[in-house]
Amino acid sequence: MPRTSFAACLLFSILTPALWSQQAQAPAQNPSTERWDILSLTGSGLHAQPPILGQKDTLPDFTRELIQVQWRDNDPMDLYVIRPAGIAKPPVVLVLYSYPTDTAKFLNNALCENFIRHGFAVAGFVSALTGSRYHDRPMKQWFVSQLPESIGASVHDVQMVINYLETRSDLDADRVGIFGQGSGGTIAILAAATDSRIQAVDVMDPWGDWPNWLAKSPQVPESERPAYLRPEFLASVAPLDPVHWLTQWRKHPTHTVIRIQENLFNLAMPEDVRRQMETAAAGSAEIVEYHSRQEYLEKVSTNSRMLDWMQSKLDTKNLSADNKAGS
Repeated sequence: MPRTSFAACLLFSILTPALWSQQAQAPAQNPSTERWDILSLTGSGLHAQPPILGQKDTLPDFTRELIQVQWRDNDPMDLYVIRPAGIAKPPVVLVLYSYPTDTAKFLNNALCENFIRHGFAVAGFVSALTGSRYHDRPMKQWFVSQLPESIGASVHDVQMVINYLETRSDLDADRVGIFGQGSGGTIAILAAATDSRIQAVDVMDPWGDWPNWLAKSPQVPESERPAYLRPEFLASVAPLDPVHWLTQWRKHPTHTVIRIQENLFNLAMPEDVRRQMETAAAGSAEIVEYHSRQEYLEKVSTNSRMLDWMQSKLDTKNLSADNKAGS
């Protein structure tokens, strides 16, 4: 199966806009029955192939499995499942970082120890057109130029991953949360809007408010920006705008709880987008702002507090005695 190396993906992520000189067009039609403008799996035609265990690492505090899953032609996906030692059936948090982060983060043992120290299992993967999932494409096609596919397909991936997690007897798929950063935060919000199995959503600097984000985000090369502001492109991403779904969340509350973390020192996030996101989420989400990098380090990064909020919502402190493996 064709795969790009992490080094190649990293090189791609820092290429200058000059290499993307050809203006992006409206996204190509999906040749399968999968529709990227529909959040749910209904009618998607996705059917999972049997998962393949590629590698299993057993460490004192956790086990880490690399599993290949696939439900589209030519799009195998690396899924890392990290389980804490000593807990027979831990709750699961899906972790989805922002484009262009690759799965190499899940090979960091210190990070994995931070993930599982609250009794969680973690399921980590990368979004569509990211890392090893970017291949067999002309270079002018990338995450933003194909934004409806990048976001829509990944929302479906989240649901397919939960389907897989439900087949495992060593995970508590009745307690599922999702943490997303940047574009991963966008995908997390949209997935939770359609899949009631997700009980807690924690996102950091989520992308959205597409007209403003595409007009002002430094993630978008200036040479390509006019193409993404065309009415046809904006219409193609409108159904995938988290601002819309956060507004619906406020009007029609669900059992799912959500927190939005905003790093006000993050210059890559347009201020207009941040304000729109917070306005849409007001009354339905907990909103936390970090005014400086130092504040973020003290409240989140230091002492591995990233999943503390998720712990309180999935109630891992009260794991019953029969859910703990014998020593």
